[in-house]
Amino acid sequence: MKLSRLASIAAVLACAMAISACANTVRGVGQDVKSTANAVEDTVE
Repeated sequence: MKLSRLASIAAVLACAMAISACANTVRGVGQDVKSTANAVEDTVE
């Protein structure tokens, strides 16, 4: 019973860390796309 609870807590923590890593990656991709769009816009002008 105690091992099951410990495994559940570990799984929840692992999922939370994975989700936070994905959020940072998505934010980084958004910044990259924005900077690429700005570079293209500057080149066109």
